[in-house]
Amino acid sequence: MNSLLAAFRFLTVFPVPGRRGTGPADLAGSVPYFPLVGLLLGGLGAGLAVGLSYVAPPLLAAALLVVAFVAFSGGLHMDGLSDTADGFLGSRVRERTLEIMKDSHVGAMGVLGIACVVLVKWAALASVPGRDLWRVALLTPLAGRAVMVLHLATLPYARPAGLGAIFYCRRHRADAAWAVLVLLLTGGLVLGVRGVAVGVASVAVALGMAVVCSRRIGGVTGDTLGAVCEITETVPAVVLAAWEQVMTKLQ
Repeated sequence: MNSLLAAFRFLTVFPVPGRRGTGPADLAGSVPYFPLVGLLLGGLGAGLAVGLSYVAPPLLAAALLVVAFVAFSGGLHMDGLSDTADGFLGSRVRERTLEIMKDSHVGAMGVLGIACVVLVKWAALASVPGRDLWRVALLTPLAGRAVMVLHLATLPYARPAGLGAIFYCRRHRADAAWAVLVLLLTGGLVLGVRGVAVGVASVAVALGMAVVCSRRIGGVTGDTLGAVCEITETVPAVVLAAWEQVMTKLQ
């Protein structure tokens, strides 16, 4: 239970009473619970999507969902996306890239990275049929948190020390398999073959980013974990929107 609470504390801004789940050992053991936290946030998103479907037009509903997804983590993952964009697009030298990512200032590439991800996420959510919006809202946070586990399992830590190093007190291969299984099963249950496609596409995007991270900085940092979360969160809505477009053209 302490590790679950640690995952909830780390990945969300929602208050947790007491001191349980605050120790280093709790945080180190929290990785298997990332998908469960994603499911919980997805449940909140799905409920919000259902409510918005009654009171807001599609464009506004999509915008409010994007804001809600950012608020769930207090913008932590967006901050990681910004730092990663600044570092990866600002230098090709590993040491300089890591230095830029550590800088608290936001550069032009960071702003551009956030703008692109938010725009794609909003447009894709607005393009999803209303009947499926709650299902996509359920899968969005789950996909982002599941692939974070995948990155922790496939990449070493790129810095000599830092907050992310605590997650490497244990191996995560089984955790990654569990995270992918939860994503695929949940996708299949709520969207059938389209949901499985969402899971496969999310894993593919995450593995592609893992290759980029490995080549650029030799591993993962807390910033790249936030970046892969935010980028992969666009996948469920993009896949569903593209699926509907293709099916419409084929009819």
